[in-house]
Amino acid sequence: MENWSVEQVCNWLKQRNLGELVPKFREEEVSGAALLALNDRMVQQLVKKIGHQAVLMDLIKKYQQQKSGLESFTYCCKTASQEFPEVISGKNLKSFFARYKMLQWTSSYALPDFPYDVKCILAEKKCPDHSMRIRIIEFLQADMTKYLEGSLYPNSQQYNIVVNALLQAYPFLDEDGNGFLLWKRALKDRFKYVRRPIEDDEQVLRNKCKFGHRRGQSRKSSFAENKLDDVQGQVEEEPAHLKGSAMDLHITWLNQEYMKTQRNWEEVDNRMNVTIEIRRKMISDKAPLKDILRLFPFLRCPYQLFREFQLLTHMDIYKKTVEILEIYSENILSLYVVRNNPINIMLQENLKQHTEEDVLKYMKMTAACLLLPEVFGDDSSLFAAVNEEVKAVTPVLEVKNPFNMNSCEFALYIEKEELAQLNDCTMALAALVAAFHVFDIPCPKRIHRTLNFLESLVFEV
Repeated sequence: MENWSVEQVCNWLKQRNLGELVPKFREEEVSGAALLALNDRMVQQLVKKIGHQAVLMDLIKKYQQQKSGLESFTYCCKTASQEFPEVISGKNLKSFFARYKMLQWTSSYALPDFPYDVKCILAEKKCPDHSMRIRIIEFLQADMTKYLEGSLYPNSQQYNIVVNALLQAYPFLDEDGNGFLLWKRALKDRFKYVRRPIEDDEQVLRNKCKFGHRRGQSRKSSFAENKLDDVQGQVEEEPAHLKGSAMDLHITWLNQEYMKTQRNWEEVDNRMNVTIEIRRKMISDKAPLKDILRLFPFLRCPYQLFREFQLLTHMDIYKKTVEILEIYSENILSLYVVRNNPINIMLQENLKQHTEEDVLKYMKMTAACLLLPEVFGDDSSLFAAVNEEVKAVTPVLEVKNPFNMNSCEFALYIEKEELAQLNDCTMALAALVAAFHVFDIPCPKRIHRTLNFLESLVFEV
């Protein structure tokens, strides 16, 4: 990069979606050497948008880290080959490279850029609830996988590095001094969860064989089926009259665990997997919703609702919903049909009071979510009750103060009863779509086009 011409620097910017900066860089004749010499003040003069400033500084920093890492690695190799010739040979060479790669990973790891709602909770130094913990863990797992170049098998030291980075950045997450072990356990469980459904990855298959999975055994198509097969194999060894009582024990445990403040979420997941067959049978037989929720109260938790949807459809409903709102929110708000809608008017008034880019984006996504029925000419009262009483019996959202960052509230209602409290518009929209599928509720005709649109995007139809 040091020897790049101005034109090569401009091409590099275009490749990294920073094409807007090209005219200014050409005007100022920023070559490769000049690019690496830029400091914060110079970047602020060159680049007007804060987002572009952050991206550019991050790219320069990463290049400098890689360069210094390569130089130190070259030095280490030369030193080792001179002082310890026997080290740089055969199997020792492989372990030497592995140790160096670990040191490089350690020195370069930085926490990911969490989404807006997670940032808000962390900025307020609030202890996150379970659904927020799950989101943090999901982002850490995805970020670790990126650093590990796609590997799903971090070692213990790498888990320690990531959890230490999290707790150093946000010390209040270290609850009663036990936070390190809890977060590490949750992160390891997330990697296990991600690995379980994978069929074709060679490393996953090798580890399955290594740790007790029979080579050549038939593999089921989903995580839920694996768990059900395991349990059914255990139940078949018991007398027939104990099958019902075994299921009762699982249901009783779930109800007792739901009443606790500190829950064993790993065991909750396991027992929800074990009982999925009887739960789906009750829903298909049109059992009253109150009876289903009485036996399986964890379906009131957004995380378990999304998880149930994923077991049924193999789709991550929350992730898909975030993508939908990010892609379509600007287009929805620009439509003529919503221009004079009270939601849009309320949005425009609130946008004037804020300048932060993340806040503006969040408000626009919230408005786009609430305006969806208007776009398709559907009955918005069957979709969301905004600062009003819920009147629909089918799944519907209750939304209070949608654009007030301090007092906005989202909840999912079914049969005029609150099912779950939700963190934001994306979680609310995901929960609404998931509820129709999980509880097998027919979609009302007056909201049919809106839900069809959402489902077509979720299922990529």
